[in-house]
Amino acid sequence: NNTPLPPTPIARPLPGDPLGGFDVLIADRGNNRVLLVSPQKQILWEYDFAGLKPKSGADDAFFADAGKSIVVNLEHEQVVEVIDIASKTVTWTYGELGKRGSKAGLLNYPDDAYKLPNGDVIFADIRNCRILEIAPDKHVARQAGITGRCRGGPTTLASPNGDKPLANGHVLVSTIGDHSLTELDATWAPIFKLSLPLHYPSDPQMTMAGNFLVADYMRRGRIIEITRDGSVVWDYPGTGTGQLNRPSLAIELPNGNILANDDLNHRVIVIDKASKQIVWQYGVTGRAGAASGYLSIPDGLDIEAPGLCSGECTWLRLCRTR
Repeated sequence: NNTPLPPTPIARPLPGDPLGGFDVLIADRGNNRVLLVSPQKQILWEYDFAGLKPKSGADDAFFADAGKSIVVNLEHEQVVEVIDIASKTVTWTYGELGKRGSKAGLLNYPDDAYKLPNGDVIFADIRNCRILEIAPDKHVARQAGITGRCRGGPTTLASPNGDKPLANGHVLVSTIGDHSLTELDATWAPIFKLSLPLHYPSDPQMTMAGNFLVADYMRRGRIIEITRDGSVVWDYPGTGTGQLNRPSLAIELPNGNILANDDLNHRVIVIDKASKQIVWQYGVTGRAGAASGYLSIPDGLDIEAPGLCSGECTWLRLCRTR
C-alpha cells in the first residue's frame, strides 16, 4: 500500500543511541520494499514495489534532492528510479524493466545509484563493465570504462559494483573482477588504484580519517578500513553471532560506529568500532520475514545527512532539530 503516511512528531535521539539519532533507509530487496526505520526500530515510512518478481526489489536506496527523493537501483530488473518521498511516485526512470542490454537506454545489472547535485544520476552498470552518468533527459553525460570490455587495460573496469561520489567531484569505484578500488578524478580519469585483500569488494565509502571502508560480499564476509597505501587499520571479520553473511555496504556514522547491511543474515547492524560488538540491529539473524522487525535480503542503506531539510520540513522525521 503506497498511501503516504501523515506527519509524525519529531523524536529526540536517545542517550547513547548507537545510530547517533539518525533514521536508517533500508533497501529490503527480498521483500520488494524500501523502509525508513528509526533508532527505536519503528517503521516511519515504507515504499512497496508493485508487479515485480519475488526478491527483485531495490538493491540500494540513497536520499536525493535534499531529502525529498530517493534514488534506487533495481539490479535484477535492470532499471534505476527516482521516487518522490512524500507522494510515493516514481518521477524518473532509466532502463527497461526486466530487459538486459548495452544499447542506449538498456542496462545489465545496474548497481549503487546516486543522484548528483547537478541532477544527473550515476550508477555502476556491472555486466556492461561501465559507470554511467545519465542526465535528466536520459542522455549519457559521461561514461567510465568501455562497454563490454571487462578486463585488461587502464581504461577498462572489471565488473564495477560501487561508484561513491565524493565531495570533490571524484568517484570511488569498486571492481569485482580484479578485487580493486579505483578513484576517478573530476574528469573521470583514473588517478589511483588499490588492490584490495578481499574476494568480492562492494560499495566503498570514505571514513572520517580519509581511509576507505569496504565490505567483502562473501558467505563469511568482513568489513575493512584500509589506507591509500594499502594498510588495513580496522578489520571486522565477525565471529559467533557477529559473523557476516554477504555484507554489501558499510558506512561510518558521524559518531564513529559502523552501520552495515548483512544481506543474507537478513539484518542491518551497527558495530561499535572500538569493541567490534554489534550494538544495534534491525532484523532477526538468519530469518527472513516481512513483519515488523524483520527483513529479507537488505541490500542497501542510507542515513539522512546532517542539515537535511534545513529549511521548512512538513513530513515525517527526515528533518530533525539537533
